[in-house]
Amino acid sequence: MENERKLTIARSMAEATAQEMRRDENVFVMGEDIGQLGGVYGNTRGLIEEFGSKRIRDTPISETAFIGAAVGAAQDGMRPVVELMFVDFFGVCFDAIYNLMAKNIYFSGGKFKVPMVLMTSGGGGYSDGGQHSQVLYGTFAHLPGMKVVCPSNAYDAKGLMATAIRDDNPVVYMYHKSLQGMGWLGTEQGATVHTPEEEYTIPFGEAKIVKEGSDVTIVGVGLGVHNGLKAAKLLEEKGVNAEVVDLRTLVPLDRDTVFNSVKKTGHLIVVDEDYQSYGLTGEIIATIAERDITALKASPQRVAYPDIPIPFSRPMERFALPNPEKIVNAYAKMKEQ
Repeated sequence: MENERKLTIARSMAEATAQEMRRDENVFVMGEDIGQLGGVYGNTRGLIEEFGSKRIRDTPISETAFIGAAVGAAQDGMRPVVELMFVDFFGVCFDAIYNLMAKNIYFSGGKFKVPMVLMTSGGGGYSDGGQHSQVLYGTFAHLPGMKVVCPSNAYDAKGLMATAIRDDNPVVYMYHKSLQGMGWLGTEQGATVHTPEEEYTIPFGEAKIVKEGSDVTIVGVGLGVHNGLKAAKLLEEKGVNAEVVDLRTLVPLDRDTVFNSVKKTGHLIVVDEDYQSYGLTGEIIATIAERDITALKASPQRVAYPDIPIPFSRPMERFALPNPEKIVNAYAKMKEQ
């Protein structure tokens, strides 16, 4: 590509935030280690040097306090971007998130807006244990009042961040650790892509077909998209042409793109690093079944995390995580029916 400008997701998030802070003085950032350190995952790197500690605010380890403060600031006309370092930490501050951030627009009859972004990391594979390795997409997508996004690459990460900051509703911006571009995390190379320097936005609720195919639809989000693309290459060796759909946003959810893909291929596999039961995989399958079950030529399959606490043991954790081989096996199971 001519004039290719590759960024990591971490850099694209920081760039989008900086651009939004320049265009709107009401945007500011709060969280643990987001100042001098630049964020544990690099997504606020360089911001404090440009905007200072007044707009890039390091906080104490008190998620309930600073997320609650962000809700108040948002209702008072500011546009806070707040980082919950690990999504697993939602338990200590869920009242501030769900009974305040998500509900106050409704509770006020629309008189208050809550234009804030809660960005948070998820993802396993690092032996971080059950309190630092979940993704919890389904938990947040299940609860009304919040928009939920999850980019799989740097281009989408920048555009979705700009859209999130400009939105008058609360947005949960979920990024996967292994896609951030931090070397110590063993980054997925496919997440680092051409990202324009100029400002741009990506609309919420528009999934993207990242690989066209005719035999099976593989639906994923975040790292699941990359697992789907790798599985598609393995399936291609077997003569199977897979289509891969990147949802990009969970709320709102682009059900039409998924349905139209399945209607074309007749087969569906949903990939999710979240727990299998009561989650994203079931929701996508239900979408097809409710709209037109005859679109399916075989029973749909899901490749997700088993319903167990995430083990600390690296071999046990790796055994439980979704991967391309499990997707290929899911297709084989489907074809046996």
